[in-house]
Amino acid sequence: MLFDSSVRAELARSFGVTLVVILTIVVTMMLIRTLGQAAGGNIAPQDVVLLMGYLTLAQLPTMLALSLFVAVVASLSRMYRESEMQIWFASGIGLSRFVQPVLRFAWPVLTVIVALVLLVQPWGNRSSAQLKERYEKRSDLSRVAPGQFQSSRDGSRVFFIDRDSEDSRTGRNVFILSQNGKSESVTTASQGQIEWIDGDRYLVLEDGQRNEASAGNGTKTMARFERYQLQVDEQSVRSVDALPPRAMDTLELLTSKQPQHQGQLAWRFGLAVAAINMVLLGIGMSATNPRRANNWNLLFALLGFVVYFNLINLTQAWVSNGRTSLLQAMLSVHGGAFLMALGLIWMRDQGNRLSLSSLRAASRKEQRA
Repeated sequence: MLFDSSVRAELARSFGVTLVVILTIVVTMMLIRTLGQAAGGNIAPQDVVLLMGYLTLAQLPTMLALSLFVAVVASLSRMYRESEMQIWFASGIGLSRFVQPVLRFAWPVLTVIVALVLLVQPWGNRSSAQLKERYEKRSDLSRVAPGQFQSSRDGSRVFFIDRDSEDSRTGRNVFILSQNGKSESVTTASQGQIEWIDGDRYLVLEDGQRNEASAGNGTKTMARFERYQLQVDEQSVRSVDALPPRAMDTLELLTSKQPQHQGQLAWRFGLAVAAINMVLLGIGMSATNPRRANNWNLLFALLGFVVYFNLINLTQAWVSNGRTSLLQAMLSVHGGAFLMALGLIWMRDQGNRLSLSSLRAASRKEQRA
């Protein structure tokens, strides 16, 4: 049918352009932030591209939902401004008739959003968390590049090492400056290597000396050693139970009754349902007056999207704090949004019918006159 095909073609063009623009903006912002974290030593420079992929997967459902919503509002608003809507209304096609072609176009995107939210996004969050964890929990010795000074994670030590092995476990010409508030020490050794002792990493130094100065009375001591153990990192293995809820699989969250896990389910299910509700809300919020040059309805629609998205985060916090249950949060927020969308479409339809009836009555009066 000409009506369905024209509406879907208009939506496809608008959705493609909107998605490219939003994706470019978000990816650029994430790239700047990720490069800043790499420059600050929070992530490995060689993992920037991989981490960017995980972050993009995590943000992709929101970007798809926003692009779909903007495409619906922008396409139907253009039809209002160019009086195409008046032609369809005069032909007997109400605004509620637009729901069918819009949903036909939107259902593949909605399916992708649901799959991303429930399956792909947890995997991406878990992979990025593990990637950061591995880098943050690496040994202080592995942080040091040959010939460069580098501080430890807590900033209490400064290392200088010349490595002579490929596994980064053994080094020569070791220099360590340590500060703990009460004393300052300088340790040098001809050789050092990493060893595991009781689950913790230790730097074992050989053939060196240690100079220590007390901050209180200025006492200085010097000691020579043949073998010296220095703890450089605590146990770094992370338990599966320590994973944040956003990095857990949906099936694991469904089998758990913890409020934090239920709150994460409220966010995932909420985003999937909100994508559908925003499509219906976009149909009702796209109405505009063709005699006005401005396009305030698009601005109000974006404001409505922001409010709805913040409500999803708010319901997650409420469920996580135990203030409400998952079912109550879903029914109150998303059920209310669904009823609001249907009511807005019905009101637009009734207004259009009244306008058409008044125009027909005025036309009959003119013909009789």
